[in-house]
Amino acid sequence: MQERVSAFVHERVVPCEAQLDAGGPTATEIMRRLRAEARDAGLWALPLPEELGGAGVTLSAYAPLAETEGVCDHGPAALGSASLLDVTMLARHGSSRVRAEYLRTLVSGRLRTCYAMTEPDTPGTEPLLTATRAERRRGGGWIVTGRKWFVSHAREADLVTVLARTSGTVGDRDGLSLLLVPTRSPGFRVVRDLPVLGATGQYEIEFDRVEVDEDHLVGETGQALAIAGERLQLGRTLRALRWIGQAQRAFDLLCGRAVERRGSRGPLADRQLVQQHVFESLLALRTARPLAYEAMALVAEGRDAHVEAGLAKTAAARALQDVADRAIQVFGAAGLGPDTPLPALFRTGRTARILDGPDEQHVSAVARRVLRSVRPGPGVTPG
Repeated sequence: MQERVSAFVHERVVPCEAQLDAGGPTATEIMRRLRAEARDAGLWALPLPEELGGAGVTLSAYAPLAETEGVCDHGPAALGSASLLDVTMLARHGSSRVRAEYLRTLVSGRLRTCYAMTEPDTPGTEPLLTATRAERRRGGGWIVTGRKWFVSHAREADLVTVLARTSGTVGDRDGLSLLLVPTRSPGFRVVRDLPVLGATGQYEIEFDRVEVDEDHLVGETGQALAIAGERLQLGRTLRALRWIGQAQRAFDLLCGRAVERRGSRGPLADRQLVQQHVFESLLALRTARPLAYEAMALVAEGRDAHVEAGLAKTAAARALQDVADRAIQVFGAAGLGPDTPLPALFRTGRTARILDGPDEQHVSAVARRVLRSVRPGPGVTPG
């Protein structure tokens, strides 16, 4: 299966990267064709439930497939696995109406979703400061008001999951909830594109007294942080696996260039500084990969993986940036231009060190959890 997924991504998705990156009607049509080809190849929605139209591959078995799909940013979308986080969240916490109306269409790819947490004046690392509010509507339901930004694929989305305060005041731990907002609702609008180091796909969005049905609340009121925590453990692990796939791609390019490029003194591969780039890149890959697989094994078993997911996410992000940077160095000027995917891989790696929580947050969070578990030894007085 991994060989088949790899062949599909390299032979069908990668050649279309530039057009898919550009977005617009052409990209939409190409993605529609790729999804049809993935279905015909029996590779559609591999980790999603069979009863909803997926292939039912377990999370543990999906781990190497996630790495292979992630070689290209568009791989998960083309192969129908990009909806895994939303399907998992709504299957566990969605109302009966939401599950009936949305799950099958999500798995089929006909329904597109996005997730809105970060706000212009509120970083995602400080959810308690969320200013977006959802107030009770007379007769039932909610009225949502606020702004979110750096929302992936918001312009194409049919549904957006919004973190909003349903009670209490800014800074309270209780009172945060998740709501599903159809993007065709009056009062919803995409404010602007937010290019990330020149790449499209991120947006700022606004909710101007958007009405939301009562049964579009995800879970119970006040449960947002617990549900988001579940989502983040799986999401960070998936991202880590996909970033490792891209780091492997950069490494393969680095090695290929070192062997094939010849100067007046022979191939680059004979030079010790180039050999050091190969060694350091391989070390980064071999260090990050087992951390991601360990995190996925715990998530698959339903066990706490905060430490493992934090380690995996940070290691994979650093590995991708580092390996892409070294590959660019070996390619020289050619690595900066449009003829290789290295600029995009480096951009993803740099973005990855902020996305889903910056490195600093994970360093502190993991260290705190480890230190809380330490028991004083004999003769040591706590405090």
